[in-house]
Amino acid sequence: MGVDAKVLTGWFDEVGRDLPWREPECSAWGVLVSEIMLQQTPVARVQPIWLEWMARWPVPSALAASSQGEVVRAWGKLGYPRRALRLHAAAAVIAAEHGDVVPSDVDTLLALPGIGAYTARAVAAFAYGKRAPVVDTNVRRVVARAVHGAGDAGPPSNTRDMADVEALLPPEDAPAAKLSAALMELGALVCTARSPRCADCPIYEDCAWQHAGKPAYAGPAKQVQKFAGTDRQVRGLLLDVLRGSEGPVEKARLDLVWDESGQRDRCLDSLLVDGLLEQTQDGLFALPGEH
Repeated sequence: MGVDAKVLTGWFDEVGRDLPWREPECSAWGVLVSEIMLQQTPVARVQPIWLEWMARWPVPSALAASSQGEVVRAWGKLGYPRRALRLHAAAAVIAAEHGDVVPSDVDTLLALPGIGAYTARAVAAFAYGKRAPVVDTNVRRVVARAVHGAGDAGPPSNTRDMADVEALLPPEDAPAAKLSAALMELGALVCTARSPRCADCPIYEDCAWQHAGKPAYAGPAKQVQKFAGTDRQVRGLLLDVLRGSEGPVEKARLDLVWDESGQRDRCLDSLLVDGLLEQTQDGLFALPGEH
């Protein structure tokens, strides 16, 4: 039971999506930008913004030379805009300390601001073809089903999840990197959470979940992320006002976006704390560096 690396990578060669950050000519910087943008955001929303960013900021030093406000504005509707500031900070370090080239070593990548275990390994694997276990939600689900015969993955465990994927990877760099991409693609396109398309699965014959009769997931309930009415929605609405303005705005403009003043003011404070907004000396509000 489990994952036949050759079968799965052969399938990936045939059906893997044609995404711009997978093109052979895409730089490691392009891969890093895509990985940060793709965190909790669907490919369809990321692709047009990624293309705009790479045309405008083709190397880290170009992004680093722009203001934080420009970067937050260009982030648009991708959500979780702190990612834009983290990318800006990482670009500055790459430009200053790494000759404007994204590092290829996982430990060096981890030392960059805002780069965590997943992103560091994804860049090493997908930009540099290195053997590194890349674990996201899709990969965890494929491993849970194909290897462990469970309906879905339980709560994340970095150590266990890494070891699970590490055990599947071929010893050589290039085949291992391709398998990492193939596992992710299988989870995204076929072995989906709600309606897995088992008839289209290249490793169906060896899948432990299929052999066990596809038992329903019986682990702890997963938290469903809501959006309507959350602080995340309110923060987005406040940022939209600034992204759509030419300069600083009065608080009265921001007060119009949400009726509940307590929640609205809390969200405004959190945007200031996160560095996504700044307050001018005369009490107006602006994107960072734009006043």
